[in-house]
Amino acid sequence: MLSLLVCVKDQEEAIKRVISSAKGLVSEIVVVDSGSKDATVENARALGAKVVFNPWQGYPRQLNFGISLCKNDWILILDSDEELSKELKESIAKELKNPRYSAYYLCRRPYYLGGFLNHGWYPEWRLRLFKKGVVTFEGNVHERPIISTKTGKLKGDIYHFSFKDLKEQYEKNIKYAHLMAIEMKTSGKKFRLWNLILNPLWHFVKVYFLKLGFLDGTRGFLAASSGSIYTFLKYKFLYELERTL
Repeated sequence: MLSLLVCVKDQEEAIKRVISSAKGLVSEIVVVDSGSKDATVENARALGAKVVFNPWQGYPRQLNFGISLCKNDWILILDSDEELSKELKESIAKELKNPRYSAYYLCRRPYYLGGFLNHGWYPEWRLRLFKKGVVTFEGNVHERPIISTKTGKLKGDIYHFSFKDLKEQYEKNIKYAHLMAIEMKTSGKKFRLWNLILNPLWHFVKVYFLKLGFLDGTRGFLAASSGSIYTFLKYKFLYELERTL
């Protein structure tokens, strides 16, 4: 038996998409809401989800809280801006009939500026399917899985609709770059000018050339450059924090 876990806030339309994509595969839907002001909770409940409020404590802690609420042996985690592809849904159903591992990495395919990317940001493997008790998450800004078992991979994609437009993307970039700078400072990382100069350049080279982002044309260039801007901002914020706090 499989439980779907989604952590969410103010995603009244997206929550319908993500839950609907897992219908017929999961027998339990757990939604951890951190204070939605729109119709997210109502829409989730209308689709059969058990919705539990938990004040925002960072994504890893939200996940761990949600995992504790799931009743089934297996857990599938999806973000509110994601959905299962038909191929991945079929792969999961087939695999769980006779599982070879206790945890699986699933691949995300990003939707960016009007289409899915085939390179650069893709493939991106995330630990999203596992047996209860073998995975926990840690971290402050982004989750890091702590795994006590061997892992496998499954065919198919999680479709990731992370940004509705460039304005939203860059607003998120600024927010997360600042949060990452705080995390770096807290962990003792020091600002170095060469990080500010070279790390954004290396990010662009890695995504656009080494990961073949150029094959996605203009969208591939914009994806790679936006990542380098995020990296630049992260170290710029770190510089500021060292001198103002």
